[in-house]
Amino acid sequence: MVGIIGILILLAVMIFLQMPVGFSMAIVGFLGLWYVTGLDSALSMIGTETWSNFSSYSLTVIPLFILMGTVCFYSGVNKNLYEAAYKWFGRTRGGIAMATIMACAGFSAICGSNNATAATMTTVALPEMKKYNYHKALSSGSIACGSTLGVVIPPSVVLIVYGIQTGQSIGKLFWGSTLPGILMALLFVLTIYVICVRHPEWGPGGPKVDLIDKIKAAPGMTEMVILFGLVMGGLYTGTYTPTEAGAAGAFFALLIASAIRRRLSWKGFVSAIIDALRVTCMVIVIVWGAVIFGRFLTISRLPFMAVDFVSGLQIPPYMIMVCILVIYAIAGMVMDALGFLLISIPIFFPMAMQLGYDPIWFGCILTVVTTMGAVTPPVGICAYVVSGMAEDIPLATVFKGVLWFIPAYCITMAAMIIFPQVALFLPSLVR
Repeated sequence: MVGIIGILILLAVMIFLQMPVGFSMAIVGFLGLWYVTGLDSALSMIGTETWSNFSSYSLTVIPLFILMGTVCFYSGVNKNLYEAAYKWFGRTRGGIAMATIMACAGFSAICGSNNATAATMTTVALPEMKKYNYHKALSSGSIACGSTLGVVIPPSVVLIVYGIQTGQSIGKLFWGSTLPGILMALLFVLTIYVICVRHPEWGPGGPKVDLIDKIKAAPGMTEMVILFGLVMGGLYTGTYTPTEAGAAGAFFALLIASAIRRRLSWKGFVSAIIDALRVTCMVIVIVWGAVIFGRFLTISRLPFMAVDFVSGLQIPPYMIMVCILVIYAIAGMVMDALGFLLISIPIFFPMAMQLGYDPIWFGCILTVVTTMGAVTPPVGICAYVVSGMAEDIPLATVFKGVLWFIPAYCITMAAMIIFPQVALFLPSLVR
């Protein structure tokens, strides 16, 4: 009962007082530990848990992959990527929006953050769609939903945090989310095609581009392909661990941006460092709060009672999994998706393991459902980013465009439930 009350207080604090999720979890977790075990024991637990988690070498993978993404952003890799996708696919009806999805997928592979992808593609792609009179709902909705691929397509900060918290292989999680990410990107492109069939005026075709110009633009994708291949190829062959992959990715990004392409200025390098530090601090604070709150839930024995309760239900395991995913989808509408993921893992991860689900598969499907929460109203953070950067597009218009893409998320999750090998085939090939 104390655990349930703690969760309700936490949700109330975050929703009504709008306190950052990391501090909210830390405060409620500490007060809960104080109530259950006493002040001295609570202080001792917090010190022990904080040190044991943040002295872990594996945690360094978070700032390294974030640095890789910020270096690519300030060196203009994103612009080259979009230009290449635009010249190859912009001619067809809705093609500029499709090119935006493909550019989002490519940038996601070297970024790992949906907010960064949303901000980047709003700056790069939205002016082009405005120029060719794309409907505001289609243009803003495609950017907002395309940016969520940053959480699914590796490297993903959410998968890193999930792997650290549950003790799973980050490399296998990366490979497990690759096919679902590709499937979701293709479904987004199909959604744009359907929209333009029903509303041809929403996505007029762009100008015709000669084959020579297309070939000239193709090298714009080489940086992304090379960087993704170096990081994931090294993981696949066992050349380096996931933590070392983060360091390798950051190094190769700096090498490509400064030594080979010569597009990263000293000012851009400093900005990349500052942005990486800012995002890393935000993630670390959230993880810290989740560690304290998770310890409180463990002491309250709520996760164990929940597992025992579910085990006694006479319903198929897949129905329980559907209920879990619905809870994540609803929670993502009202609070930060990463924050709720970290709050709920201590409860739902043991439950999924008790039901016999694979931990890699569970982590991959959670990334899909949490990305849906990043665009659904009323607290779809990616929709807010797009609306905030495009001052002439109201938030309601962004959400209107997003609703067209919700079936793509649902189909991806359904495919993963019906065919688990969508998420498990590639990890099975990794050492």
